Amino acid sequence: MRRYGKHTDEDDIRQRPNRKGNRPRSNIRPKHEDAAEGMVLTVDRGRLTVLIDDTAVTAMKARELGRKAAVVGDRVAVVGDLSGKKGTLARIVRIEERTSVLRRTADDDDPYERVVVANADQLAIVTALADPEPRPRMIDRCLVAAYDGGLDPLLVLTKSDLAAPSKILDLYGDLDIPYVVTSREELEDGTAVQRVREQLDGKVTAFVGHSGVGKTTLVNALVPADRRRTTGHVNAVTGRGRHTTTSALALPLSDDAGWVIDTPGVRSFGLHHVDPSRVIHAFPDLEPGTVDCPRACSHDEPDCALDAWVEGGHADPARLYSLRRLLATRERQA
Repeated sequence: MRRYGKHTDEDDIRQRPNRKGNRPRSNIRPKHEDAAEGMVLTVDRGRLTVLIDDTAVTAMKARELGRKAAVVGDRVAVVGDLSGKKGTLARIVRIEERTSVLRRTADDDDPYERVVVANADQLAIVTALADPEPRPRMIDRCLVAAYDGGLDPLLVLTKSDLAAPSKILDLYGDLDIPYVVTSREELEDGTAVQRVREQLDGKVTAFVGHSGVGKTTLVNALVPADRRRTTGHVNAVTGRGRHTTTSALALPLSDDAGWVIDTPGVRSFGLHHVDPSRVIHAFPDLEPGTVDCPRACSHDEPDCALDAWVEGGHADPARLYSLRRLLATRERQA
């Protein structure tokens, strides 16, 4: 066995060769200060389309980001070939801090949350008044996800030529949610599109709804330059629509007046990730009353301080009922 003393000649020590090259390995990652900033438009099997200035660039996520994934709406830093030419591939090296996040889980027992859209200003919840029948509990769940993620909700009620909107509007009147009612005839002559457009200008709006409610038809009318999405029909037996949108896609409104993000139709909207303490922020008239609530209060238990707050005349009882109805959706199947 070879032994070395205190004054070892370093040239005499054997070094393990670096099989991957002569450059030594390092944990220091480049800062990419010269990276271009863009917005993720869509994600398809590991390839992301990113809009940089006016150029759509195909990119992939850098390994250094680990398990962190970019989603539609994310602001990202990109390096590499930014020409956008066919066959080129850039690299996303950084995902900027998000201002809002729309998340859902497969069901209420699933701990794995899926980020659907990032950095949207509002969530347009599209619901048909008939064919298929409206599902208020699904609307409730979408509202909770919007409040939890920092998005302002917008109700878009379609097919008013088949049923009156009064029942749904009465159910959500105490929440002061802006809404638009449309019919098939109004979509054809453009009057409904104009009313919806007024709610979208200057904002990034994510559209969500279960299949068959007319969500993609409405998006196609709002962004006629991009009609890549086909529309589906409602099954006469099950009363459910067929999925026609398979991945989220961000589309610009004309005159750079905002963005529309079309998302796939959903049949369930799990809320396993929701914290009741975040939902209460959407009720500024009730939030001060939670100061005396017990720790980790669900706001729907005997010791909740909101009951005394409402009894003292500080808020409308209907508002507390609406809050508790929304929070209770987490415990019920959509």
